[in-house]
Amino acid sequence: MSDSYQMMDTNNLAQTLVRLRSEGKQLPTTQFQTLPADRESAMEIQGVVSELENIDSRAWKVASSPSNDHVVAPLHPFVRSSPKPTLIWRQGIKLEVEIAVKLGKNLPVLSNGAYSRSGLADAISEIYLGAELVWSAVEEGARISYPLFLADRLGNMGYVIGPRLPASTLDPFGGMPLAVSLDRATLHDGVAQHPAGDVLTWLLGYANDRSRPSASLLAGSVFTTGSLCGAIEIKKPGEIVITFGPETAFDFVLSAEP
Repeated sequence: MSDSYQMMDTNNLAQTLVRLRSEGKQLPTTQFQTLPADRESAMEIQGVVSELENIDSRAWKVASSPSNDHVVAPLHPFVRSSPKPTLIWRQGIKLEVEIAVKLGKNLPVLSNGAYSRSGLADAISEIYLGAELVWSAVEEGARISYPLFLADRLGNMGYVIGPRLPASTLDPFGGMPLAVSLDRATLHDGVAQHPAGDVLTWLLGYANDRSRPSASLLAGSVFTTGSLCGAIEIKKPGEIVITFGPETAFDFVLSAEP
């Protein structure tokens, strides 16, 4: 396939994803005319999606693919919890409570050696509790074509960055209470647990990926690190309240109206 046809496919798929997102509609994977073949083509399409959505934030989510590649996507909209924000609710939208970190210095791609966990932790200047909203224009999400889901910004539909947390939050923690409610009805009440066991695992993997862009981990950038409670479906609009431990809490509103 010629470069011009590849560019046309990239642009057409990106435009389709952005249109579906803006209309709040989904398509099954089989109804997309083209699919990205691999991580590289997915990231190219994701870049066009970000341009079409006018995303210029320096906030990203990091995740691990089924093939154990560490991948990223921009968080948009990216808003602070004070004053209380309102974000768009969609049918089928899910919420993930996560730890977000801000880098205090650049982490260039290493040609030799690897970053250690302690080295990564030392590069982090601020730590926050946050909430990601997940909704994909792909009906099956990541279940059939992970590259398509990656192109669709890993399903990110927004992010609320909440209260600042102490540095000790990055230490392995167990038994920290985590609760989520919708209009005072409990949706989750349990203990915080990261699927990798360590909130820095995926970010460390990405930092040590020599194929990542050279300017991908810059001082001032914010990275959210993965859910502490799985993906909680939010079945109706309303007020979300999140509490973490005995003293940390924040809230925001999901509205069906833009």
